[in-house]
Amino acid sequence: MYQLGATRSSHQRDHLLHTPDTFVRAPLPGMKNATAIVHIGPAGGAQFTEYTAIFEGGGTLGPASGQRFVYVVEGELTVDGAALAKGGYAYQPAVIESPGSSRAIVIEKPYQPLPGVPAPAAFAGRESAVEGQPLDGDEALEVRNLLPSDLSLDMAVNTMTFQPGASLSMVEIHVMEHGLMMLEGGGIYRLGDRWYPVQEGDFIWMAPYCPQWFGAIGKRPAKYLIYKDWNRHPCNSK
Repeated sequence: MYQLGATRSSHQRDHLLHTPDTFVRAPLPGMKNATAIVHIGPAGGAQFTEYTAIFEGGGTLGPASGQRFVYVVEGELTVDGAALAKGGYAYQPAVIESPGSSRAIVIEKPYQPLPGVPAPAAFAGRESAVEGQPLDGDEALEVRNLLPSDLSLDMAVNTMTFQPGASLSMVEIHVMEHGLMMLEGGGIYRLGDRWYPVQEGDFIWMAPYCPQWFGAIGKRPAKYLIYKDWNRHPCNSK
């Protein structure tokens, strides 16, 4: 479909909105029967890499560039011999295979060790098994922490669900950077001094100190998967 050069995508100094009309697929080293849409990486200004992996039957990923987190968006994956359906996730999986067509969000980054703290072990889970918590007491905004609050982990990955009309209570400006994939619904995102309509399938990168705010718009909840660097001193984290 030709759009005469128009797109919602925008790449600025401190943020990126990557919309499906601009996605380009390409295989990464070691992939078999699979391709990747690389949303952000060091070339785009980030300290981590996030991509969507699209699998055919018999598809596999190659080796990770660092530690790896995988979240199933569609279909089913077999991770270290265990089945992961939609909403399933795994940290540091050794073997990832897809028995049929499926899609997953993959986050990779170099691990930042902490003196005296052992590196985390691999594990898997289901989002539905994680208890949701209201953000700052707002029952219309639910957070599920997919990774445990453990000093061994140098990143956090959460899902956030906004009921229609719910929004963040403030414009956030902080040292952590984010990778965010819209899973359901839509709304308005403020990034820096710009305001963007966003919807299911969009990806957002936010650099450290990028002003950010989100409000859900529509008749159904908005939900996203969000990454941030965590548990490390800012002097040593970049």
